[in-house]
Amino acid sequence: MQIILGSQSPRRKELLAGLDIPFTTVAINCDESYPQNLRKGDIPLYICKQKAAAYHHRLSADDLLITADTIVWCSSEMLGKPASIDDARRMLRILSGSVHQVYTAVCLTTCLQQQSFVVRTDVTFKVLSDDEINYYVDNYRPLDKAGAYGIQEWIGYVGVERIEGSYFNVVGLPTEQLAERIKPLLHKK
Repeated sequence: MQIILGSQSPRRKELLAGLDIPFTTVAINCDESYPQNLRKGDIPLYICKQKAAAYHHRLSADDLLITADTIVWCSSEMLGKPASIDDARRMLRILSGSVHQVYTAVCLTTCLQQQSFVVRTDVTFKVLSDDEINYYVDNYRPLDKAGAYGIQEWIGYVGVERIEGSYFNVVGLPTEQLAERIKPLLHKK
């Protein structure tokens, strides 16, 4: 079976490579808006299914497409990728001193079927000072990350007090759960 990762995220590429499964990547451009009545894990689930639908017509009989989407949910607000540096600072202030949830949805799509799942991880941030927020925003790339932060970067080292659930889910791909779901698909005859 040919594995195709429908993502240009360097973090997702690295995480999937860590499973020692050969794969190729494709860029999928699709509308990532979602119905405003969706909440929590339903948002990335809707978006990753949209990504899969946008590429489905290109799949061959032996292809398995993996699409994913990650959001941060805090105080009844969805925090996706920030629109600007000021928006990144705003998001980090919301996360400061609070517990938030990271939801990643994954779709496994073939020509004949699709299965999907959502993984939740709870992350607790210490109270971040303005200096810490400014340092992170000025020295890292918060604009390409849900919630304006990468747990694997400096802000995660100094700001995360506690994590409940999958660390890799927060990075962008719940590898433990993906490995379990993909294994039976790879060994079908």
